[in-house]
Amino acid sequence: MLTNVISPQPFEDHPDSRSRSRLRKTLRQKRRALTVEEQQIAADQLALNLLQHPDLYRARHVAIYLPNDGEVDPRVYAHIARKRGIRFYLPVLHPVHRGRLVFSHYTDDTVLTANRFGIPEPPFQKGLRRPPWALDAVLFPLVGFDECGGRLGMGGGFYDRTFAFTRIRPRMAPKLIGLAHECQKVSELPLEPWDIPLHSVVTDRKRYRVKARSSL
Repeated sequence: MLTNVISPQPFEDHPDSRSRSRLRKTLRQKRRALTVEEQQIAADQLALNLLQHPDLYRARHVAIYLPNDGEVDPRVYAHIARKRGIRFYLPVLHPVHRGRLVFSHYTDDTVLTANRFGIPEPPFQKGLRRPPWALDAVLFPLVGFDECGGRLGMGGGFYDRTFAFTRIRPRMAPKLIGLAHECQKVSELPLEPWDIPLHSVVTDRKRYRVKARSSL
């Protein structure tokens, strides 16, 4: 089954490098340093960029996240896009398959409960869940990124595990779109064996279509 496809993770056989850990700390501090006003402006600009994103024109089932730790906020976009008939989903820690996510329907009235990381999430209810392969697009937070698809997350590998099936079933892959503040862009990040490729990155300033890396 597709849910049994697992991607190797940095905290298992491939420890995260010290340089990536240092960079993660630096970029997290940078986004946390943004003021409330700067965060609001970034959320508004992000919404405009997402509303014009070609990969989202026909999307009807889209996963987002609730911002934490200074992450750029996608909720302004979600509020507007709901008027287009888009249904949104939040990631929920899978209670059985450790280290993976499921996605539950999310509205303004959804009751949220903090998970073990202190992040609010909807209840794990069978009737309200949508499998990863049935999503049209997934908007997820980045700690850092480059223009060639290199990305840096929080290091838990949840999205990589959850979407590992896209390696063997690429046609079933939803559009994977990383979100970040423009200040989180770096010149280059190494691609690791466990990284699931992005289709694009969207910030408060720009939309980046991921470029293929040179083999040299």
